Amino acid sequence: MDIEQDIRARTKTDSSQCMVPLAALLKNDFECNKGQDPIVQHGLACHDKKGEDHTLIKLNCQHLFRDGSVVFSVFGVFDGHNGASAAIFSKEKLLQNVLSAVPTIGSREEWLDALPRALVSGFIKTDIDFQEKGETSGTTATLVIVDRWTVTVAAVGDSRCVLDASDGGIFALSVDHRFEENAEERKRVMECGGEVCRLSLAGGAEIGPLRCWPGGLCLSRSIGDVDVGAFIVPIPHVKQIQLPKTGGRLIIASDGLWDALSIEKAAKCCRGLSAELAAKQLVKESLRARGLRDDTTCLVVDLLPPLGHMSKISLSTNRQNNLKAIIARWRSKGSSTVVANKSNAVGFVEEIFEAGSAKLADRLGTDPCLGVLNCAICQVNMTLHDGISVHAGSVFSTTSQISQGPFLCLTCKAKKDAMEGRPRS
Repeated sequence: MDIEQDIRARTKTDSSQCMVPLAALLKNDFECNKGQDPIVQHGLACHDKKGEDHTLIKLNCQHLFRDGSVVFSVFGVFDGHNGASAAIFSKEKLLQNVLSAVPTIGSREEWLDALPRALVSGFIKTDIDFQEKGETSGTTATLVIVDRWTVTVAAVGDSRCVLDASDGGIFALSVDHRFEENAEERKRVMECGGEVCRLSLAGGAEIGPLRCWPGGLCLSRSIGDVDVGAFIVPIPHVKQIQLPKTGGRLIIASDGLWDALSIEKAAKCCRGLSAELAAKQLVKESLRARGLRDDTTCLVVDLLPPLGHMSKISLSTNRQNNLKAIIARWRSKGSSTVVANKSNAVGFVEEIFEAGSAKLADRLGTDPCLGVLNCAICQVNMTLHDGISVHAGSVFSTTSQISQGPFLCLTCKAKKDAMEGRPRS
């Protein structure tokens, strides 16, 4: 009996030594994940002439899903025109409308996959709501969502988001929607019934940038602008990328800065400075180059590797440089070997998603479940009988697609038809 008790005591002791409290496991898991997250720092600088530029900065936002939650940061620049009302409204409502359009999800991967479509819905919903106010103001909108090392950018208008990657590469993460620079958008608007030309003076002389008539707007996409044609659309260009663990710098600014500085000059002139000093330096450089002709707003966001991982990154960088040297020797010998840019490779930026079509059916895709109980744009509750497929009436759709989701309510379907230049039925 004494022997059995001794064995049980030893077994109990050995088991207790192997057990780890749940709180310790959770803490360890949290610290591991935390160590993989970037350090996010930001700086803001602006110089007003009209007072129509506005910014959005939200750190540590949280979105819940079935199996947990995600924490992310949001940065936005809104350059208003014909007043600041649309910029202020978008600053207050756009993010809420985007998050409302995210379907029920079960993982971080599903959240990231759903973001591009939710951004399209959120932009259109914000535009519809503001136009109902009857105000003639409009705004560009550049919204950036940072979730760990994944950056998602949605933009309409001519504010820009630029990435200065850790390896020195400079990338435009948005597309300008100015008629002057975008031939594809000029063609789209004219096919929808708009006229694109410069302002004509007496005697036939033309001055200024290309504009769309009626309204005289020089942008093909914006939020608001109820007094111009409905083919000036709020459907954003969306780009999603994965940064390497070495991080990078985002420069988000209104056209007051980009009219004065190229993206290359902007990235290079503020390297080595903190995010706060970089934003001030960029505004200073733009004013020096062009003077104060317009509101100039600049947000700089740095995604930095955790301090504890700097030595690992340095070692990986040395290995990466050695690998590049080997690849270069192979190519010099006539080899056709191609090395893919993997998201976890040091210094590589991976493009996950990019879409810029102005056709809503292209952007929302085909999903038999999406929008069955709620409109895919405004989220209003409806029945399947009330909803109209986003593919209905499209010359690119087949008969079978008309019965497939996403579905729109009557108001949003009318908005879709107007944006594509089709008269109301």
